[in-house]
Amino acid sequence: MENWDEIRTAYHVARMGTVSGAAEALGVHHATVIRHIDALEGRLGVKLFQRHARGYTATEAGSDLMQVAQATDDQFSQLQSRIRGRGDSVSGDLVVTSLATMSPVVTPTLVAFQNENPGLIVRYLTGDRVFRLEYGEAHVAIRAALRAPDQPDNVVQPFGRTSVGLYANEDYIRRRGLPTKESDYAAHDFIGTDNENSRAPFNHWLRQTVPAERIVFRTTDSQNFRDAILAGAGIGFMGQWDARRWPSLVEVAPPRDEWSAPLWLVTHVDLHRTTKVQSFLAFLKAAAREWQIGL
Repeated sequence: MENWDEIRTAYHVARMGTVSGAAEALGVHHATVIRHIDALEGRLGVKLFQRHARGYTATEAGSDLMQVAQATDDQFSQLQSRIRGRGDSVSGDLVVTSLATMSPVVTPTLVAFQNENPGLIVRYLTGDRVFRLEYGEAHVAIRAALRAPDQPDNVVQPFGRTSVGLYANEDYIRRRGLPTKESDYAAHDFIGTDNENSRAPFNHWLRQTVPAERIVFRTTDSQNFRDAILAGAGIGFMGQWDARRWPSLVEVAPPRDEWSAPLWLVTHVDLHRTTKVQSFLAFLKAAAREWQIGL
């Protein structure tokens, strides 16, 4: 693409705010950055940046150009990721995404798969954001949703259900007793999410069943959620695959269907049949038989 190097340089100057920062990000000399900016401004006949003591700030024309440059740079990065996944070998990047709560079972599976394929670089992305497979952001997604994901050009396979129960630390049970029926819950402390818009079935049940004032510890991070249960802050939900790792936990109520959600394996049609993705899917499904998530 003609002049792309200059446009890309300008994009990094706008992003970093300084010539030195852009030079470091691009791996070039700062004089090259200045030369590219001067050449691009001369060719377009407009000033793209305001120079000041603290660095460079994009003008209105510069901001317009940067939006196009960022979109193009993102597309190149996504294309690179997708191309890397099309080979016939199990090597290069393998990008897998899931909810963070699944890490206790997904991480050991990824490590075992990597041990069998030492040329592999694993990238495991967790969180609430839905990573876009059509943009090459991930090769395989494990998603929890009441309905099958319906993004176009994705291959979706059922993958069992989550298995979520209510647990408390044994110290909490010694202090407060073990509730034996739902009517006892009003006298107990609970751990819940601070996100009232959470669509997780167990969070909906908790808001409907337990008085708001009894949800005394709230967080949005799954690790903090687990840590609060282990520290004895109250009763909280935890995946069965995670809870059984902690001998100090007491099962207050076993998993229920109304607390769970279906799991789905999602891949993009362009990468679904590649050797790497098919090998990992087969390995993952075999490992999941030991997770006891209703597969």
